[in-house]
Amino acid sequence: MSHFSDLALQYIDGQWRPGSGSWDIVDINPYNGEKLAVITVATVAEVDQAYRAAERAQREWAQTNPYTRRLVFERALRIIEEREQEITETIIAELGGTHLKAAFELSLTKEMLREAMQLALRPEGRILPSAVDGKENRLYRLPVGVVGVISPFNFPLFLSMKPVAPALALGNAVVLKPHQDAPIVGGTLLAKIFEEAGLPAGLLNVVVTDIAEIGDALIEHPVPKVISFTGSDRVGRHVATVAASHFKRSVLELGGNSALIVLDDADLDYAVDAAVFSRFAHQGQVCMAANRVLVDRSVLAEFTEKFVAKVASLTVGDPKDPATQIGPLINTTQADALTAQVDQALADGARALLRGSTVGTLMSPVVLTDVAQGAPILQRELFGPVVLLVPFEGEDEAVVLANDTPFGLSGAVHTGDLERGVRVAKRIETGMIHVNDGTIHDEAIVPFGGEKNSGVGRLNGESTVEAFTTLKWISIQHGRSRFPF
Repeated sequence: MSHFSDLALQYIDGQWRPGSGSWDIVDINPYNGEKLAVITVATVAEVDQAYRAAERAQREWAQTNPYTRRLVFERALRIIEEREQEITETIIAELGGTHLKAAFELSLTKEMLREAMQLALRPEGRILPSAVDGKENRLYRLPVGVVGVISPFNFPLFLSMKPVAPALALGNAVVLKPHQDAPIVGGTLLAKIFEEAGLPAGLLNVVVTDIAEIGDALIEHPVPKVISFTGSDRVGRHVATVAASHFKRSVLELGGNSALIVLDDADLDYAVDAAVFSRFAHQGQVCMAANRVLVDRSVLAEFTEKFVAKVASLTVGDPKDPATQIGPLINTTQADALTAQVDQALADGARALLRGSTVGTLMSPVVLTDVAQGAPILQRELFGPVVLLVPFEGEDEAVVLANDTPFGLSGAVHTGDLERGVRVAKRIETGMIHVNDGTIHDEAIVPFGGEKNSGVGRLNGESTVEAFTTLKWISIQHGRSRFPF
């Protein structure tokens, strides 16, 4: 599965075939620029074929015994376990992920498959009472039918598997469009895994394409009932608008601008470790990453000294080297844009405690402080190895600063008093927050999602059941009803 050319195709109705578009997506290794694969894009016609295949296959799949459906996910898990080294090499090559990042992503992906096995058996019906004598009200939980999934480039194996496996387990079919910077890891690799695991043809279709070719066809198509999107808030807003105009449900996992708060009674050495990982894991290309580290002024000097020293010690370089902790950003466009934001912040009066260079896609860590309140860089998701140190006076100001953002995905609070941490955490406007830990967490049974511009809806566990099923009321009248005329 590590051979990119074998997976550089569309996967529609159980068939591997080239796209019929007039241009190609070129899959590039972000570290060395090596051309990994060339994929001719899918057209609107092929998107239609994928959805129609899914629609046909889903009817029988929904009637399949859930214990039988579960076997597919057991086999898929074994395939991943047997081929972890190959998949690790693929993640490193296509995404610039380090060995640590690849191991983390694989661990999350395997947990999601284990959860999918359970989800196949999770849907339960209910019988509700009625005010009408002799009437029985039954509520059936049924698959929605077909789910459209649009996944991102940063953790594409996991963030594609996260909606795909549960949706399939619950009796749906799926059409997946991976990000054009991760077409293999986020798309056709999943198709290959499920094909080998015995998933019937048509239930998972992967179309590698771009909005420049298909416009909004993936969202507007009449077949899918739910659109699951993971990506930026800007694109998410568009997805939600188009989906709503076609009366489709959307599940949106969007960006973040998380704050890690260090209170005056925190264990500073531990808080430093948590903050460094929370900001620089996978080069900062994580929606839950701690863009902002808020530190009480009473411990600011000591924390800053230790934090900057640890950040400066991080190894930047070739992701194939197991010693590398920070690899490349996904492309030069991302690296150049983030570098420009740093330059602008410095021009506006921010001060660099650490400022590395940007060479191609490799960006060394940047630590900024003295950022003016209201500065644009404080409001944005910084998808790279840049962190902002922000001082505060007391926990009330910490809460105000943490909430001063249009996002609300994750966060963390460090304190020597756990209940104090919980009290502060409750005041932060965010979907998830962690006391005395990092900001980057995702557990397969715990609802995952954000507030404000960070998304709509939740995934994982029962939230996934809600997202990818629908309720149907069937009433049964025992005896005869009486009608007024």
